[in-house]
Amino acid sequence: MNMTDTVVALIVDIVNSRQLKDRVGAQQSIRSVFDDAGRKYPALRPLWPTVGDEFQAVFRTLREALLTTTLVRLALPEDVDCRFGVGRGETTDIDPSAPVAIQDGSAWWNAREAIEITHAREHRSEPYLRSWVVSSNLKESGTVALANSFLLLRDSLVSSMRPRDRRLALGALLGSSQSDLAQREGISQSAVSQSLRRSGGSALVAAQQELMEGKFR
Repeated sequence: MNMTDTVVALIVDIVNSRQLKDRVGAQQSIRSVFDDAGRKYPALRPLWPTVGDEFQAVFRTLREALLTTTLVRLALPEDVDCRFGVGRGETTDIDPSAPVAIQDGSAWWNAREAIEITHAREHRSEPYLRSWVVSSNLKESGTVALANSFLLLRDSLVSSMRPRDRRLALGALLGSSQSDLAQREGISQSAVSQSLRRSGGSALVAAQQELMEGKFR
């Protein structure tokens, strides 16, 4: 299948993968949380493993890619973290007969550039950063700048969250009520509310909802 419409390619790699005691378990966790996110927001092409500790996926829109990576970051186990290179452009199947179609195109070039930028910035002045967006379409420069501004703030918040904070933010983002979250965690509803405010979870949920409900694509 050839895709000539603009899509969003996603490259995922594991942070500090060589230091993990159970790399296979980490890869299984990543695939599991992507599968969970995909049940609510299906990808155009669901996540598949490539080489080493890298995965790829394709989304119809930028907002779906941003939401999915938010859900994944919140849902990953405490000892597993990922980088996300997000590239807007076109993809073409090089060998449609292969078990997993091999693709090329500007979306993948941009995704590769994005993950390299993420890695470089992470090791300079933004150690919390895990995601970046690149598009070769100059008309989208404003949209890309907005997306990357969101990602800088999102990744800073998520990187600073404790495990329970992440679980609560994830539940709120998926539409669970505070009373349901309180029962799930064995704490009071007031404690849930306080945690969401203190951790920035409430702000993250509100920001993500604005992206999903607006004209941002």
